This record gives sequence, C-alpha cells and structure tokens, in this order.
Amino acid sequence: MSSKSSKSAVQFSDLGIASVLVDVLKRAGIKEPFPIQAATIPDAVAGRDVLARAQTGSGKTLAFGLAMLTKLGGRRAEPRQPVGLILVPTRELAMQVSDALQPLSDACGVRGRLIAGGMPYIKQIQALDRGVHYLVATPGRLVDLVNRGSVDLSKVTFTVLDEADRMADMGFMPIVREILDLTSRGSQRLLFSATLDGDVDALIKRYMKDPVRHSLSPAQASVDTMDHHVLLVHPADKNEVVTQIGARAGRTIFFVRTQAGVDRLADYMTSQGVAAGALHGGKSQAVRTRTLADFRAGITPALVATDVAARGIHVDGISLVVHVDAPNDPKDYLHRAGRTARAGESGTVVTLGSPRQQRHISALTSKAGVKPAVARVRPGDAQLISITGAQEPSGIAWFPPKEKPAKPTFRQGRGGPRGQRGPRQHATDRPSGARLGGAAGGHANGHRKAANSGTARTSKQGSR
Repeated sequence: MSSKSSKSAVQFSDLGIASVLVDVLKRAGIKEPFPIQAATIPDAVAGRDVLARAQTGSGKTLAFGLAMLTKLGGRRAEPRQPVGLILVPTRELAMQVSDALQPLSDACGVRGRLIAGGMPYIKQIQALDRGVHYLVATPGRLVDLVNRGSVDLSKVTFTVLDEADRMADMGFMPIVREILDLTSRGSQRLLFSATLDGDVDALIKRYMKDPVRHSLSPAQASVDTMDHHVLLVHPADKNEVVTQIGARAGRTIFFVRTQAGVDRLADYMTSQGVAAGALHGGKSQAVRTRTLADFRAGITPALVATDVAARGIHVDGISLVVHVDAPNDPKDYLHRAGRTARAGESGTVVTLGSPRQQRHISALTSKAGVKPAVARVRPGDAQLISITGAQEPSGIAWFPPKEKPAKPTFRQGRGGPRGQRGPRQHATDRPSGARLGGAAGGHANGHRKAANSGTARTSKQGSR
C-alpha cells in the first residue's frame, strides 16, 4: 500500500471532478480544497479504493461527496437499485451529510435519499421505488429495507464508510459486513475513520483492495488549536460550577454519561436561567432534530448530551467542550474533544473531576496524547472564569420559546411543498434549506461567510 499526504494549495478544478461541481463551488467562494480533499479526490475519481484517517471537521463530506457525484453523473437512477452508498453511524450525521450534498446533487442531476431510523418508512420506500442514484444511510434502517425487499444493493459500485470507528464502537460491524456483502463484487470503497485499529482494520483487510492510504491527522487531540484543562471540583460544588460555565457567552457542549444524568443536569441548568437543551437516544427524532436546530441557531447555546447522541454532531463555532463525567477511554476523549477546534478554529476542552479522580483522569488524558493544565476551582473562582468564561446565571428559570407553525416552503420548479424543520422533520426525512458543504463536511467551517451569504445554493434551490 502506498502512503500519501497533501498540503498543496491546488484548486478544485485540478482534482478531476465534474466541471459543474467546480462551478457550484466557485459561486460559493470555495476555490481551494482542504488537505483531505486534495489528497483523496483524485484517487477516488480514478476508481481506487481509498483509506483515510481524518478527524471530524476536516472536510470529509466534500471529499467523498464530490468524487461520488462525479462518478455518478449522467447515469440513470433505476427503481430500488442505487449505485452509490454512504454509510454513517447516526441519524444526525446522516441528515447532515445528506443536507451537505443536496445542492451539489441538484446541480449535476443526481438524486440522493436519506435512509435512517426514527423516520416514516413510506417516504423512503416511495423514493426508492422512483429510483435514486445514491443513499445516505444508517446501517440498521438500511438492512431493514433490504429485508423488506424495498432496496437491492447488488448494483452499488461506489461505497463510502464514514466514521467507521464510531460504527465499530456502536456495535454495527456485523450489520456493516452484511451490507458490504450485498454490494456489487469489486465495488469501489472509501473508508474514513479517526482510528484504523481493531474491527476497522479487519474490515479494511476483508473488503478493500490495495487501498491508497492517506493519514492526514494524528490519532491524538490537537495541541495546536485546543487548550486542555482538568478542573478539580468538590462534588457538592459540581452542579453550580457547571451551571456557571453554561451561562458563559459562546456555544458549549456538556458530556454526561447517562440519559437520566443529561435530563437532570439540563433541568437544573434551565431552572437557574441557562438556555440549555438535552440530547440523548431516549428522545424522539423530532425532539432531537429540534434540539440540534436550536443549538445550531444559538437559541440554546448550551447542549447537554450523551456520547451516543452526540456522535456525528458537526456544528460550527463550538468553543468549549466540558466532560461533566470523565470519558470511559481515550477514544471517547478524542471524539468529544473533536466537537471543538474544527477546521483550524480554536477551542477549549475541560474535564471536571473530584480530587479522588485526578489519577484516573491523568492516565486517561496521557493515553489520549494530551497534557492538560490542572487546577482546583470553586464556584465563582477567578481561575474558573479565566479558563471557561463562566458567569453567574440569572437565577430566573429559562423556558424555550413557544413554537410557531412553520410556513411551507417550495422547491423552485418542482411544484411540491417541502417539509419543515423542527417537530415535523421526519415528514420528509430530509432537512430543508441545505447549504453547500454543510456542518457535516467541515468545509463550511473554513468558508462560513460564503456559505452564510447563501451563495452556496444553486439556482434550483431558489425559494428555499
């Protein structure tokens, strides 16, 4: 196997992707690819299997998306027989990847479909019956539709496994292998993962043929763009310290070990005046979608979440990650920390613990390749404020704003209503208002001004 890396300031037009896609990127003000894109796209377009180690926020979605759309352009979409497949571990990531690729797909006449659990079957089955070129899918729902006879994967010639290590951690490897066995023999495969050991390595050996390797990020938390701290807190002070951190200015994710713990902490924070949302697997898809939308929009700048629920969350501008409960292992530390300091931005990672937990936390961060600064703090301490920007909350209970019925929007030239975001998200299985690159691709982090101006949208998106 060969090993490659790239820091070249090449243009997208040099990578072999379809010219219509280059034009869309230019209109969005995106001209130079990120390293992961410059490294992997030429090999993918050339038909090679690609194995890439890359963290979230590195621009992976555009890396595999541009290559796939270039190869699928001009092909006919057959009923129930997609030719492209992107497998991801969570519903949230599937939605964000689908959202990111939609304007590019529209521009080159390629149809995609989001296939994920927690959403009605009927819309997904109807789309498959009409025919789509590619699927963005979570493993469980896809296998369910295969078993129902609603989709045939035998014609899939381009497969992407995104965040393969997360799928392994979540126990999806048997289902992933079942899916790969159903795809076309000799199918081109691209695998993106932060780590390449264990089950992921076994998957590589079984299903990839002489892959080109690209290792563009170390399997350690960034020391250049992240500040790491361990704050030792007396257990009696912990809730107050967390709430003061939650009242800071800026977007913050708080990681808690259990679903019940998430709900308790979020309830306490909101009772003290902190605008906080709670996210875990026990909540309905509609609630999870609305919670993420509120977090992304800044309505609730504090998000309290479990590890499983937060996998695949890619939101711009998260400046602080707080381990309220210390992670179980170095992989979890790296994954949590990766929610901040994405695409060259800076961020802070704080682990809270009691003095008795100091030795355990020290061993954990050492294995993660991190040397955090350690301090003992109490509520209102100057050091707590200096590190996290903590503030005293108002003490007046915060309640989410009342929802207003969303007005239906329409796709220009299609004549049909689009589903709304929020509680009715699952009515169409795809978020409206897609922006180029999206949060999932990471690329939008580096070009946020262009994306927010709306220039990333194609003429087909018009009135969305």
